[in-house]
Amino acid sequence: MILDKIDRKILAILQADGRLSNQEVAERVNLSSSPCLRRIKRLEELGVIRQYVALLDPSKIGLGLLAYVNVRLEKHSDAPASTLGRATSASSPRSDFAASVAQWPEIVACYAMTGEMDYLLRVHVENMDHFSRFMMETLLRHPAVLDVKSSFALSQIKETTALPLTQISS
Repeated sequence: MILDKIDRKILAILQADGRLSNQEVAERVNLSSSPCLRRIKRLEELGVIRQYVALLDPSKIGLGLLAYVNVRLEKHSDAPASTLGRATSASSPRSDFAASVAQWPEIVACYAMTGEMDYLLRVHVENMDHFSRFMMETLLRHPAVLDVKSSFALSQIKETTALPLTQISS
């Protein structure tokens, strides 16, 4: 997919503020409203723009503890990691685990990983008691989970949802 300079500028503007009107975006990229809207619609249809969201501050809504949890499963499936979260004809520990993760609200991100562990989870909870309950009553009770290693964020140095558009060649 080729994104020209104007597409990249539109994307950068929308990553910074997805609530801008089409007119405001058009003004910032020096286009009239109609061509700008056509470009945005095209980017949405192509799936470049997945969705628009409000980003919440976890600490302001009572989710003050951020943990990263590495998970190793009991067995490895022959199914490639790309099938995670999708129904397959035969149930496997990976697909069972992925289906469970999708149901656990504490987990806000889950990645299949290379290396010693199978998954990396980003977990937001209220406090250490909440984390302990989640670990003992939910995650560690899953039959496929063999081992977990947890790390806790002490402070946030950088967090962005914006992708590095300057690295994309035209």
